[in-house]
Amino acid sequence: METTVMDHPLLHRLFTRYQMLKSCEDSIIQAYEILESAYRAGGKVLVCGNGGSASDSDHIVGELMKGFYSKRSLSNQTKSDFHTMFGKEGQWLADNLQGALPAISLVSQSGLMTAFCNDVDPCMMFAQQVYGYGRKEDVLIGLSTSGNSKNVIAAVKVAKVLGMKTIGFTGEDGGEMKDLCDAAICVPERRTADIQELHLPIYHTLCLMLEEKWFV
Repeated sequence: METTVMDHPLLHRLFTRYQMLKSCEDSIIQAYEILESAYRAGGKVLVCGNGGSASDSDHIVGELMKGFYSKRSLSNQTKSDFHTMFGKEGQWLADNLQGALPAISLVSQSGLMTAFCNDVDPCMMFAQQVYGYGRKEDVLIGLSTSGNSKNVIAAVKVAKVLGMKTIGFTGEDGGEMKDLCDAAICVPERRTADIQELHLPIYHTLCLMLEEKWFV
């Protein structure tokens, strides 16, 4: 019998360790399916947030772009291509590269963001990047504990106009993000720090599931 996403052992582990997150099960599964579909189509993930959620944005990209639990070794054919083209140096390159799930943290483009904030509008600093980087096969992950962060909401709206799927990480209330995103993960907490503490095990689980899908 084929195993469904709902039966995934990593999800079982998540809900066993954080029983309160069982209320988010449907949206977490939906988020995974959106991400898997995007990567299958050759897309990438864009991530944004403010403050602690900005750090989470960088964290998510770090887990997607390199090995998390897996070393993500290159295929034998790719290793051979490196060796054929560059000899021993090519072999060294191949041995030290890891498979990546393409992702960009929109909080890390300091030159572009400061220029856009100064010259145009600070609320549009993520939206401009989504407009520049985004394609219809891509996904935007927006993190906002209130669900109402203006710069994140603007980015989500641009993503939707471009035909991208959107995933929101937010708190119990959900804010505007709850109805705007294709998948809104509204964790059952109201204080910023408590919300962010629950976001982390969710995105770790999603990243591990994606890694297992493509590299294990």
